[in-house]
Formats: sequence, structure tokens, C-alpha cells
Amino acid sequence: GYPFLAGRNNLVACAKHFVGDGGTDKGLSEGNTIASYENLEKIHVAPYLNCIAQGVCTVMVSFSSWNGSRLHSDYFLLTQVLKQKLGFKGFVISDWEGLDRLSEPWGSNYRNCLKTAVNAGIDMVMVPFNYKQFIQDMTDLVESGEVPIARVDDAVERILRVKFVAGLFEHPLADRSLLATVGCKKHREVAREAVRKSLVLLKNGKHVDKPFLPLERNAKRILVTGTHADDLGYQCGGWTKTWFGLSGRITIGTTLLDAIKAAVGDETEVIYEKNPSTETLASSEGFSYAIVAVGESPYAETIGDNSELKIPFNGSHIVTAVAERIPTLVILISGRPLVLEPTILEKTEGLVAACLPGSEGQGMADVIFGDYDFEGKLPVSWFKTVEQLPLNARANSYDPLFPLGFGLNLKPV
Repeated sequence: GYPFLAGRNNLVACAKHFVGDGGTDKGLSEGNTIASYENLEKIHVAPYLNCIAQGVCTVMVSFSSWNGSRLHSDYFLLTQVLKQKLGFKGFVISDWEGLDRLSEPWGSNYRNCLKTAVNAGIDMVMVPFNYKQFIQDMTDLVESGEVPIARVDDAVERILRVKFVAGLFEHPLADRSLLATVGCKKHREVAREAVRKSLVLLKNGKHVDKPFLPLERNAKRILVTGTHADDLGYQCGGWTKTWFGLSGRITIGTTLLDAIKAAVGDETEVIYEKNPSTETLASSEGFSYAIVAVGESPYAETIGDNSELKIPFNGSHIVTAVAERIPTLVILISGRPLVLEPTILEKTEGLVAACLPGSEGQGMADVIFGDYDFEGKLPVSWFKTVEQLPLNARANSYDPLFPLGFGLNLKPV
């Protein structure tokens, strides 16, 4: 649909974070995107043109920088590119305390930060705390002519335009009766479908002529293990319930373990251990196969900055210990590629990148047991080592573990 259309059941969409937020050096939050304008436009600006065409009417600015220039102060990108070249008619909003970051230490020269950001093209400012100072400084800047009244008029016009089109003057409050439908069966079916379609099959069998998937649902005895096999919080990731996310049964949903138990036959014995015991591994001959789910703990923003990108919680050790004894499918639950050690690739029978599947773990079971085929393709290149980053598919030295767009199917295409 087109989110720009008015109506009480519609949302005003926000595209973010403009621009190059996902291309910072080493992938650091609030980092620096090093690129020519031509590459910035081709890779990072291009998606915004499609967003604007689809009716997105607000754009949030990135905390990050482009070639050392803070995006919150970049007139060229915010006004000349976004508003003029791309024809964006909605409003540009700052990020949380984004203006404060324009000075060192943060907020030390707020008046100048405000002048710079508004003149650069920011129309609405996210001010969580010092709103009185914002009002006073903004008033002074307009009265002194440092922020032209025409700039204020443009910002106000853009904000009012969005509110008029969204119908906020006719219906200023959300329809609270819709709360009863949040998380309903239909919503969960859509979420489950999204899980099925986003799973990426990276490996299916040690030998091309002997696929490991789909798994036999009527196997006699199977082992389910790993830190992420029975954790809704880990499946959901950051920005779930709290800023940085949580672990455990944080919401209504189905873990991978729940889904496996529901999918297998009545006679199948499912043994679950978060960390496989020595005794269990010693009796490995009794298992038809193992499903090992590992990955990262939830994070958001700078908490996720990581220079090693290894599987935490001894994930690689758990995988190797199980795969050396039992035919093993590994499901990696992580919002980004992680280093896959050679032993994991060598010893496992199957490998699935599940990203952050969310609350509906049945979507994973739907695919690994063969009710649906894998459809997902990698949206990024999967590196061999962190030393390869940033890894650009167009670079002459491009040598990924799995290339951009990679993804296997159960059925040969």
C-alpha cells in the first residue's frame, strides 16, 4: 500500500537513517561512511528514491558521518540531494539528541548546533530533555536572522502537509479499539510467513548428491541444543520490549524448540539441552540428527559494535562438539553475518542463516522439515574474516565465504 494516504488505519512511514548509515567503516554505529558521492548515490541514496515514490513522508537523519561530515549538519545531502534532487516533500527529522552530537563535548554549544542543523535542512528536532533551551535558542536564532524565517516556513509547511494528508486534524488520536487486533492470529500468520521466506540455506549436505534437508520428522530420537534453541528474546533481538532487548520468554510466541516439538511425529523423542552434556554426547549413536541453534545476544546501536564478530557463548565449540558425533543442522540466529570457523563448515551437514526471526518460530520448522522450500537470499556478502571488511561485491578483491544474493533451495532450480 501507500502509507502517504489518509485514514485512521494508516501509518506515516519513516525512512531511516539518511544516508550511508549501513555503510560505515567496520560497520560501527555512529561511524563514518567513506565513499565518493557517486558510490554513495548508487548504493545508499538509491533506496530512498523508491521509498519516496511509495509515499514515505518522513526521513530521519543518521548519527553517522559521510567522509567526516556529520549528516545532521550536511546541507548538500539533506537539502540539495534529498529535498531538491529527489523531490522529497515530506519532513526531515533529527535522531534522538542528534543535534547535540555536532559539538564536542556533546551539547556544549547547543545554539550553534541548532542553527547548523536547521539551516542544513532538518525540519523537526527530536528533543528528549532540554526543550526549554531549544525553544529559547530557536527563537533567538530566528529573531537575529541566523535562521531565516523562510527556512522556518518551509519546515512548518512540510510538517503540516504530512499531518493534513495523514488526516491528523480530523482524527488526532489513534483508534484504540485496534489494540484488540495486535498480535492476533492473522498477524502471527503473516509473521510466520515472513520467517519462512527470509531463511537462507547456506549448506545442505556434505556432498552435493546427498542433501541433508529436509529433516525427517518421524525420526526416532533427535537432539535440540544451543543457546538460541529455546529463547524468544534472542529470536527477537534488540528494540524488543526494551532498548537493547532481553532474553527468555519476554513475549507471547514460539521458540525454535517449541516449533520442533510441534512439527515432529508423535513417536519422535526430542531431547533438549541448552549446553550438551558429556553424557548426552557419549550416547550420540542413539540420535538420528541434531539441531543446534546459536547466535548473538540482543543489542542496539553502539552496544552492538564488535570488532571480532565471533559466535559468542562458546557457540562454535557447541557446534563442533555436537557435529563431530551427530549429523547436525546449525541454525544461526543473528542480525548480521558472523565468522564461521572452518570446522563448522567442514563438520556440519546443514547451515541456515535465520537472521532474527522474531516471535513465530514455527516458520523455521515449516522450512527445515520440508513443508516449504527456502526462498531467502543473502542481502549482504558473508565474509571469511573480519579483516575483509568492508566487503564490496564490486571490488576486484571480492572473495566472500558466501556472495551477495546467495541462497540454496531444497529443490534444484
